[in-house]
Amino acid sequence: MPKSILDAIKMGFWDFEPSEMDFDQFDASDAMPGTDEKIRTLAERIRRGMPLWHAADRSDMESPGPARLRVRPRRLPR
Repeated sequence: MPKSILDAIKMGFWDFEPSEMDFDQFDASDAMPGTDEKIRTLAERIRRGMPLWHAADRSDMESPGPARLRVRPRRLPR
């Protein structure tokens, strides 16, 4: 079984979904969407077989970053 989307693609599995993780199991990103920092964060999550998105990831220029936002851990939707 593949551990990440990259492994899955190499094995020919195009419908791979990473294992569910609670949001307290990985860090949110304060990087603005489209920046090199955000791309590096998403690439690292893919390499590690983690979900791409965190509930407290910064989603635009105006939204507060995770350091200023309190999020209760919850499971990702399937």
